[in-house]
Amino acid sequence: MSFWFWHGLRNGIQSTRYPHAPETAPGVTPGRPVDTQFSSAEEAAEAAAVCPTGAIHAESARAVVDLRKCIWCQRCRFGCPRPLHWETSHTWAAGSAARGAASPLGSPFGHSLHVMVVDAGDCGACLNEVKQLNNPLYNIHRLGIFFTPTPRAADVLLVVGPVSENMKGPLLKTYEAMPEPKRVLAAGTCAITGGVFGRSFMSHGGVPSVLPVDLEIPGDPPPPLAILDALLLTAGRAKHSTLSNPETAPSPDHGPRLVKLP
Repeated sequence: MSFWFWHGLRNGIQSTRYPHAPETAPGVTPGRPVDTQFSSAEEAAEAAAVCPTGAIHAESARAVVDLRKCIWCQRCRFGCPRPLHWETSHTWAAGSAARGAASPLGSPFGHSLHVMVVDAGDCGACLNEVKQLNNPLYNIHRLGIFFTPTPRAADVLLVVGPVSENMKGPLLKTYEAMPEPKRVLAAGTCAITGGVFGRSFMSHGGVPSVLPVDLEIPGDPPPPLAILDALLLTAGRAKHSTLSNPETAPSPDHGPRLVKLP
């Protein structure tokens, strides 16, 4: 125990500098697959065949990735002879596929954003990543972002899980109790499309089937920085031009998005 006491005094609190500076520490993101051009249609079809959720489909010699369905199993990376390209950014948030671009809340929410988190049947993975935002490394309080236990004080509803039948009612009541203006964020593949749970008598197949979603954060689970990036977008502290429909968003091959603070 004495080692950690002196270690803490010697090193202090080492919070990430993101978004004031790029975060380059190893392990902050698992990365994700991106569209890949192969030399033949057969190779593209072979890559698509290994995906268990149908997130990859072949268009001629190109393997196209639907990140809204991807569960990050990495079979397309390690389970096929010709792997898909893999990029390691964490700026993943995009406007809802149904509603398109969503306007940020902007001032006065830029430095005072309150977030209500609802576990709508999550397996625990996405919820655990959300919890990491409160630890000393990410420390979202330094950015004026706070978690709140009451919907009447919430500006953002952050939902994880595919929305089980038992959580549909509480989720709707939470949304209705929030004051305007308000935004809904779906964090993780399950919250976006239902993931491996899909739609059944006990699963509604994602938040969009129950509530209007403004911003989607793909990943299974998305890393804390991807969630933080989405909150910055919602608050208007990042470029609004990136709040685009996933079908028309620039390819991740274009590199990470720059964050502009007021």
